[in-house]
Amino acid sequence: MNIGLFTDTYFPQVSGVATSIKTLRDELRAQGHNVYIFTTTDPKVGPEDVEPGVYRFASVPFVSFSDRRIAVRGLFKAYKLCKELELDIIHTQTEFSLGWMGKVTARSLKIPCIHTYHTMYQDYLHYIANGRILKPRNVKQMVNVFMMNMTGIVAPSERVRTTLTGYGIKTPMRVIPTGVNLDRYGIEHNETQIKLMREQLGYTAETPVLLSLSRLAFEKNIHELIEALPDMLESEPKIQLLIVGDGPARETLEKQAAQLQLAGHVTFTGEINNNDVQKYYQLANVFVSASDSESQGLTYIEALASGLPIVVMKSPYTMELIDDPAIGVNFETKSQLVTSVLQYCGSNFTTEDNAKRNAKLDEISAQTFGTRVIQFYKDSEIEFAKSAREPINLFRGPRG
Repeated sequence: MNIGLFTDTYFPQVSGVATSIKTLRDELRAQGHNVYIFTTTDPKVGPEDVEPGVYRFASVPFVSFSDRRIAVRGLFKAYKLCKELELDIIHTQTEFSLGWMGKVTARSLKIPCIHTYHTMYQDYLHYIANGRILKPRNVKQMVNVFMMNMTGIVAPSERVRTTLTGYGIKTPMRVIPTGVNLDRYGIEHNETQIKLMREQLGYTAETPVLLSLSRLAFEKNIHELIEALPDMLESEPKIQLLIVGDGPARETLEKQAAQLQLAGHVTFTGEINNNDVQKYYQLANVFVSASDSESQGLTYIEALASGLPIVVMKSPYTMELIDDPAIGVNFETKSQLVTSVLQYCGSNFTTEDNAKRNAKLDEISAQTFGTRVIQFYKDSEIEFAKSAREPINLFRGPRG
């Protein structure tokens, strides 16, 4: 198949969506398909940084999310490219500029258009005028307008499907969890490299390290991890919290750590190169997160693939993922967070635990992810052919 992925977010931008799209692209290509990325320009990508199969469209920073971009033109260019590439299907990954561009192009080319709903926007309304302008009902309206005439929708989790169903979306929908590259995260640990990285961070081989890896945004609730650290230190004085990532909440979090006199137990790395992410998982002992806004939790499954137990805030998504203590624990209170972290810091997985973890990994592998998406494409093509009707070609000139 010839597949076009339309997204406002792609590398070098750091986000779960960008990672999900790259994983999908790589796996679809590995299974023999031609995949093309249609995305925004980025200040970090110069004219010399041309990547085959990636087409960038002029863009500006998005309001309130300056590290995210919105395309400002390129619809006709996208149409011409897609026609030349003879795309069989378009898969949009955003409800904004590139999403509409992909949707209109698919309609004009008379091919199916599939959409993945990545972001639970109701959790992010506070970023726009402190939530005074947009309300949850506005999100429902926006989503319904965008989803009109879509061939199919990919929901990364049951939480997403439940939300969209609650919005009244009738489009055929399939739950397909985003996968991870097990070859990347499941490789044997390079003990020498891990020892060196730990030493550079001021840790010994015996130091219990808790890893928080995400964009440092307020909705990630990283402040709750810092707040719980003193209670952990009472039982385990050597414990360390490693916070990997950058974002608008960083300064506030650094001040919190200083006020609690935790400077010697909390380390902020800032943004790291995506190629180094797996190294940070491998040097840690436990992955922790207090976020309650996850719709697909990519860092959770990356941590799982890296061999870490995960201790995360209970949510509809995490209740799907964590179904056995061999995987991790959902917490609701600070005391539960503290108890669970200390338990995992002092225990090892049994053979039975590893068997359960391997079964879960098979469900969330990139290969399984790609296979499920391709099957949905094929099913959607059949349904599209059944209900095909002559669309309006927005690029057709007047008849002479």
